[in-house]
Amino acid sequence: MPLARLSIPLDSLRVQALEAGPPDGPLVLLLHGFPELSESWRDVLPRLAAEGYHAVAPDLRGYGGTDRPRWGYDLDTLAQDVEQLAHHLQPGRPVHVVGHDWGGAIAYHLAATRPEVVATLTVVNCPHPSVLVRRIWKPAQLRRSWYMFFFQLPWLPERLLSAHGGQRVPWLIRRGMAPGTRMSDERLSPYAANLSHPDAARAAVEYYRQSMRGLLNPAQARRMLRDYPRIRAPFRLVWAEEDPALGRELTVDLEPYFEQPPQVSYLPGVGHFAPLEAPEQVAARILEHLEAHPPRSVH
Repeated sequence: MPLARLSIPLDSLRVQALEAGPPDGPLVLLLHGFPELSESWRDVLPRLAAEGYHAVAPDLRGYGGTDRPRWGYDLDTLAQDVEQLAHHLQPGRPVHVVGHDWGGAIAYHLAATRPEVVATLTVVNCPHPSVLVRRIWKPAQLRRSWYMFFFQLPWLPERLLSAHGGQRVPWLIRRGMAPGTRMSDERLSPYAANLSHPDAARAAVEYYRQSMRGLLNPAQARRMLRDYPRIRAPFRLVWAEEDPALGRELTVDLEPYFEQPPQVSYLPGVGHFAPLEAPEQVAARILEHLEAHPPRSVH
């Protein structure tokens, strides 16, 4: 099924997105992670569209063809971007939200703080924020999360990402994949081209800088553990087991953070970039969840 590229004016910024499926079908927003683009969902979108869903994958704030303002990379603003996009594309009705990596962090925050927007929540390889706050200081996860601390340095991380036409970006993606996974240079070239722009690289790193300011603040971390709203939307976590950056221990003991029992599906032999590595499996898990929980109007 062919994909269309959209340019969508929101109150806060202009968003570029990939789209597939009937415009009057139930809306599914698919949010990418670092250091990716809407392109990461290219092989998932048609599979959702074939089942009658209106599948839209935006380039997030600072990425791809979406605007790159100097500020606004905190979770509240990023979630507001997605809320505006949902209202623009499907006014008056909650939408299905799917997020991978950073897109997952935004999706959690949207579902927790704006529950009326989210019909279902599906997250691929991103822990619930309270779980991450609780477990990131464990030695095993701390070793895996070294790059989050590296990104707190001024100017150097974005300089390295954008150097030599962004050639380190495909290397970073391949390092996150399962051993033996093959991904062509052509397939990964859009990600390198995007982060070869210094402003785009800075924007991508700002996601980590903004989030870590909260994580490193003891009072804010305590509030995250004590006061973060429980998510009421039906939730499924899809977890690729060969993720070198995030351990499987981040997928357990989730019940306190959700009003309905959370579901967890594991993908053996798949690495962190599951939508790129295993789009058929990811699409199948998403569709299972969507079809079990059709959206209802907000009253």
